[in-house]
Amino acid sequence: MKKKKNWWKKKRWIAIGALLIIYISVLLYHQYKPLPDGISYESSEYQMESVQFFRDLTYEQNGERVLDHEIFNRVEQVIEEAEEFIVIDIFMIDGRVNEDKGYPDLAGNLRDQLLMKKEENPDLPITVITDPVNTGYGSYEAEWLVPLEESGINVVITNLDPLRDSTPLYSTFWRLGPGWFGQGGEGWIANPFVSGGPEMTLRSYLMLGNVKANHRKAVITEKSGMVLSANAHNESGFHNNVAYEVSGPIIQEMLNAEQAVVNLSDPEIQLPQYEGSQESEGALTVKYVTEGKTYEAILSAIEQTEPGDEIWMAMFYLAEPEIVNALEQAALRDVEVSLILDPNETAFGNKKTGLPNRPVIHEMLENTDDRLKIRWYNVDIEQFHPKMIYLKSNNESTIISGSANFTARNLTDYNLENNLIIKGPSSSDVMTATETYFNQLWQNEGAEYTVPEEEFQGVLSFWQRGVYAVQKALGLTTY
Repeated sequence: MKKKKNWWKKKRWIAIGALLIIYISVLLYHQYKPLPDGISYESSEYQMESVQFFRDLTYEQNGERVLDHEIFNRVEQVIEEAEEFIVIDIFMIDGRVNEDKGYPDLAGNLRDQLLMKKEENPDLPITVITDPVNTGYGSYEAEWLVPLEESGINVVITNLDPLRDSTPLYSTFWRLGPGWFGQGGEGWIANPFVSGGPEMTLRSYLMLGNVKANHRKAVITEKSGMVLSANAHNESGFHNNVAYEVSGPIIQEMLNAEQAVVNLSDPEIQLPQYEGSQESEGALTVKYVTEGKTYEAILSAIEQTEPGDEIWMAMFYLAEPEIVNALEQAALRDVEVSLILDPNETAFGNKKTGLPNRPVIHEMLENTDDRLKIRWYNVDIEQFHPKMIYLKSNNESTIISGSANFTARNLTDYNLENNLIIKGPSSSDVMTATETYFNQLWQNEGAEYTVPEEEFQGVLSFWQRGVYAVQKALGLTTY
């Protein structure tokens, strides 16, 4: 009898050991596996005479909310001017809102304009790429996308499974269990994104826990390539955002990067080729980068700054440790570092806890003896949603702007992201327009756009710092 018990005990430990080996093997593979072809892309460098800058500003003036927005007006013009093709990759295209507060109908306007364009030009190839968040991760149809598909427009819901796992402890559980059973079925759990929205299945909720996204934001035609920080999401309609527009042969590079995303879901869809002018001349140089290539460019640009240079940042989330450290080191070597950040008050209509920006700034100020300059955007129900860094020296400046927040999930080959790197004379139009934007917000020219660091840091609690420290250590974050 004793031998039998020992035998079962031994077998139990063998089984537990085997399960641990399987779990750890799956975890390590999906955290470090090779990236799909074309992901983490870096284009060649192109010369250009000009790059256009657009911004959305929301602020209060005389007790009234003012929307001074440019980005989607320009998107509509770009679509209208297209003659050969349209490719759009935007994280969110959704018109649902928690409460009607007069949001602009970004999702409906984009849908209607694409439908009208297709009706006027039935042979015009149009492809819309987006994230499964728009379907509740498989629980329901993407209401604003179904009419596009019915009209003959290619709609691609990105397959995120081939991407690496940014929350490996959880995602390994997902891959070994719920992930095998799909997400469809009758939803019964409240929608976490919008009150009263379509209900979701438990399996969709569990898929959401992987915290993966096609977070890119691009509008591409034969004449124009726009890289935005904005979504076509009505409840994001008051958000502050930025966009840059390029033209010329770099458009083919943008198409190459988008084809890589399409291939994750439906490789039979082939995006068109750019057949316009191959001319590449001008004082500006531009690169298109995605995923981890953006990270490399940001770190390199910060590390190359010298005493007397300036670093300006407009950012929704700042948390990636190496970038935070690079900014601290820049400040300590007498680079003037000025950050305009979102205080992380709200997301999807819900109150947030100030993570990650407030505890990050607390640490950065401590580590630099308050040499950093910080201002918070003066938010109400909107977010300060740009993802941009501007580095200025005497003669040359650099802009890196696009979809990527400065977090590990956005920059280190987990999410799908896209950015432009623009370099050129500090006196060029795009650089002066960008500097004017920063000065307007920093100096509160015409409105109270920003408030001092103490406005939100004063309420930073021990609990917030503690939660941030645990999240940073375990990688269990939603940012």
